[in-house]
Amino acid sequence: MIDIDYLTYLETILTDNRKERFLEVLEKRTKHFTVAVEDVYQLHNTSAVMRSCEVFGIQELNVIEERFGKRIDKQIAMGAQKWVDINRHDSVSGCIASLKEQGYQIIATTPHEQDCTLEKFDISKPSAIFFGTEKEGLSEEVMQNADGYLKIPMVGFTESLNISVSAAIIIQDLTNRLRRSDIDWKLSADEILEKRLDWTRKSIKDIKRIEARYFEENPKV
Repeated sequence: MIDIDYLTYLETILTDNRKERFLEVLEKRTKHFTVAVEDVYQLHNTSAVMRSCEVFGIQELNVIEERFGKRIDKQIAMGAQKWVDINRHDSVSGCIASLKEQGYQIIATTPHEQDCTLEKFDISKPSAIFFGTEKEGLSEEVMQNADGYLKIPMVGFTESLNISVSAAIIIQDLTNRLRRSDIDWKLSADEILEKRLDWTRKSIKDIKRIEARYFEENPKV
């Protein structure tokens, strides 16, 4: 549970413009959709997907690191790692189980399945959109456990797009449609408070010293 007094105290350090900007961005954030990337070898692609999540309002990104160790490419992410929640998973099965437990349907992006094109995708259900490796696509484990398949319509000779391009197209389309709908897609009041605190802490350079002083002056009973 968020300590409102603590949040209020920290927010006094921020400018009014900063606080207003947080509220403006959080008003458009969603967890109705989440994104998962599976063992993407080229680091800059994962970072670019994260940036697309941030720009188009997806709050959580799931990164499966079963085969390749990762770190976020900060130059490509352009600060997005501060504003998007990264959930790291060391196995495909663990990621899928976690997302299903949270109520998400698993949607595999692939150019080879005919199940659903982007414009016909049903946005009403909370969905975890999975993107695969550059060369191999999604693993058989994801394909077998998927509740549905999603593809971008293409009219040229090329069969597929780079993962970061595919993610940007899909995320933009789905979030734009979501905001025009009457679906309850926004963050809850508690989730907004949680992110206000998180983002405020990340915006204060000397946060550890300031926190220590606050809790020294305001000991919990």
